[in-house]
Amino acid sequence: MVYIDFFRGTPLLVQIFIIYFGIPNLLYMLTHQQFPIEANVAGIMACGINSGAYVAEIVRAGIQSIDRGQTEAARSLGMTHGQTMQYVILPQALKRMVPPLGNEFIAMLKDTSLLSVIGIQELTRKGQLFISVKAAPFPVYLGVLLMYLALTLSISRFMSVVERRMAVSDRSA
Repeated sequence: MVYIDFFRGTPLLVQIFIIYFGIPNLLYMLTHQQFPIEANVAGIMACGINSGAYVAEIVRAGIQSIDRGQTEAARSLGMTHGQTMQYVILPQALKRMVPPLGNEFIAMLKDTSLLSVIGIQELTRKGQLFISVKAAPFPVYLGVLLMYLALTLSISRFMSVVERRMAVSDRSA
């Protein structure tokens, strides 16, 4: 819970700064040796750790949303805890987890734009660099916006297909 509360309760931008600037500084203060972290590594770490906290909460909520009677019924049939989770609880919970997991994936895609502050050349940073050469901010940022929109709409449509396919088993039962 400490991990989840900490990373969900603090801004991703500050987490990026702590990992990229703070950890090497702390290590230098402790050891008097340089331990630089590459921007790409820091970006992956920050996004992964942050998103992991949200995904962990989605999984926890998905599992807890399944009625306790499902577990009791499986156990009364002689299933072990592992079998109960594998064959009864997780298949039902997964259907409930798909929409928020899709939302988290889209949010993380958009949050990668924050990585431009540490020099990672993702979509937003590429736009900034192009503007520095061409000096035409509006069309460039409009293009970046449209690319993010295309990516998020594609992911959203894909997640809708996944949700519909998972719902087929509910209708046929």
